[in-house]
Amino acid sequence: MTTPTAPVTGRLDGRVAIITGAGAGLGREHALRLAAEGARVVVNDLAPGDGRPDLAAAVADEIAAAGGTAVAVHADVSDWQAAGGLIESTLQSFGRVDVVVNNAGVLRDALLVAMDEAEWDDVMRVHLKGHAALSHHAGVHWRERSKRGDEVAASVVNTSSTSGLFGNVGQANYAAAKAGIIGLTLTTALELERYGVRANVLVPAARTAMTESVPALRVLMRAPEDPADFDPWHPAHVSTYVAWLASATCPLNGSVVFASGRAVRPVQTFFRTEGIAAVDAPISVETLDERLPGLVAALEPRA
Repeated sequence: MTTPTAPVTGRLDGRVAIITGAGAGLGREHALRLAAEGARVVVNDLAPGDGRPDLAAAVADEIAAAGGTAVAVHADVSDWQAAGGLIESTLQSFGRVDVVVNNAGVLRDALLVAMDEAEWDDVMRVHLKGHAALSHHAGVHWRERSKRGDEVAASVVNTSSTSGLFGNVGQANYAAAKAGIIGLTLTTALELERYGVRANVLVPAARTAMTESVPALRVLMRAPEDPADFDPWHPAHVSTYVAWLASATCPLNGSVVFASGRAVRPVQTFFRTEGIAAVDAPISVETLDERLPGLVAALEPRA
């Protein structure tokens, strides 16, 4: 079944984009959309083996068949050196990097009291370290270009989750990694802006293999029975927003935005609000009893 998506604008003509975890799901849709917008795309995923097909090559072939330009590069971005190799491979193929879309991830869901060390480490390694590693190596490339006097208008798109914003039962590892990605992105935005780089956070809501593994989400995000009906949970809608973030003319830097086929909503991250002020004496425990619970309750997040 196909679903109507926003018209292609061609605003990524000439840009070079790396999408991690692009062999399936959201990453595949990002690769297809950015290629349709004119970007030369590096489709990154794990190398085939142990019964795993070459998903990256299949997506690159699909892009080429549609008239686009893409290469498949196999690399585990949670390996710091392999992430650097991904940048080098991109430079060898296309001579530059303009966009990095950090999308690769895994799930190892378990209650915190039942989670083992490997389940924690796997999720942190792929999500948080994977985002940091590729952003580091891309940042080095952009800093070098900027110091040479090149005009850099680069974009980093990092992928968080509502679990990282609000928490979720059974996902202490995933929620912590996704919350960490927000902090990583805000810092990246501050540090790399001087070199012409923007960094923003995508909080996607779409039907993927991950959501299909959660019964409640599988029901919520099921495809419409009639192929002619609008499918708001198709991941292609999220990719339209990613393509907009990837463009050289996008003004956002340091933003966190929720995106689905139903809505695109900016998310307000941590901020200080009304509190208890000390004037002539220390704040007492009794004052905390009286006032702080009400102030916190007023800020309780609503998913």
